[in-house]
Amino acid sequence: MANSRKRSTPTWHDLAQPSTGKQARWAGGLNRTWWIPCGKEWDAVAITPMERDLDVLAALRISPRRGALVLADHLRGVLYVMVEPGSGDVLAGLPGVRVLSSGSELLMPATYDDSTPVADLISCPRSGEPPALIPADRLAQGLRGLPAGAPEEVPVS
Repeated sequence: MANSRKRSTPTWHDLAQPSTGKQARWAGGLNRTWWIPCGKEWDAVAITPMERDLDVLAALRISPRRGALVLADHLRGVLYVMVEPGSGDVLAGLPGVRVLSSGSELLMPATYDDSTPVADLISCPRSGEPPALIPADRLAQGLRGLPAGAPEEVPVS
């Protein structure tokens, strides 16, 4: 029988830890970022502390391999999760949560390799595919605390 090794999927917590390669690129200071308007392709949900949202994504069993658009600001300890445009209102009023929609912009790396300490893509769409967006209602439910019998896997649109 052939010795096969299944490649393990990195966890959200693993992905949020800047690799030595990223840190080396950051030190070079050659990375490009740009301001992207929110509310068109997605709304950005800013969640602090970052660890809280990483725990929620893990608890909801949203796979990092799905190509969800998730950005970390390591200097401020904020995680940005992209949701359907106009759907972020279900998260309004939750402690540590701010929704960026129409009229707001988010600093994004020009490419996955252009990440910076304040704009680090820890998960992004597969090449040529639109981003998978986390359902805002499920994210809100997770931030409020998972009820008993929560689904094993959350579909990502």
